[in-house]
Amino acid sequence: MIPTTPVVVKDGIANPAPLGLCAFGLTTVLLNIHNAGFTELSSMILGMGIFYGGIAQVIAGVIEAKKNNTFGLTAFTSYGFFWLSLVGLLVMPKLGWAEPASNGSMVAYLSIWGIFTFCLFFGTLRLNRALQFVFASLTILFALLVWGDASGDAGIKHLAGYEGIVCGASAIYTGIAGVLNEVYGKTVLPIGPVNA
Repeated sequence: MIPTTPVVVKDGIANPAPLGLCAFGLTTVLLNIHNAGFTELSSMILGMGIFYGGIAQVIAGVIEAKKNNTFGLTAFTSYGFFWLSLVGLLVMPKLGWAEPASNGSMVAYLSIWGIFTFCLFFGTLRLNRALQFVFASLTILFALLVWGDASGDAGIKHLAGYEGIVCGASAIYTGIAGVLNEVYGKTVLPIGPVNA
């Protein structure tokens, strides 16, 4: 039998940030593998968007509220509903529930999410370098997606896909760092704490 050291959580509520970051990161990587031109847009991506990128992030956000973390609540809940709304934009026209979003509508949709992300980036300046990278790269991703849709340039959309893979991977790294650093009680994967 291997002796184990229990992880003690002071407030009795586990840290939901790794779940939210991994849900965002894995779903973002998979969608952007499509955007980069490697896979088709399929039920695999839509399923991830609903159940992991969407619902899991909303759950993480609700737990952040119980931990009195306004930033975590706002970010995870918002991006969880972003994924659910994005799947809705893709699926509702197929079901005959609504007309497909026009190119201009998608530019507006992606632009407002980019502005929102840029605003949240300023909150990360008090948190850690890893989150700063996640939010900065996500802001750039939205900007590239807007540029690609506004210009109709497939090359920009493919570039956005590659940048999105990097963004998603950084979120996965940050989430896994949260898990491993807590389990081992030391810095296994550095996240670059900020001295406030």
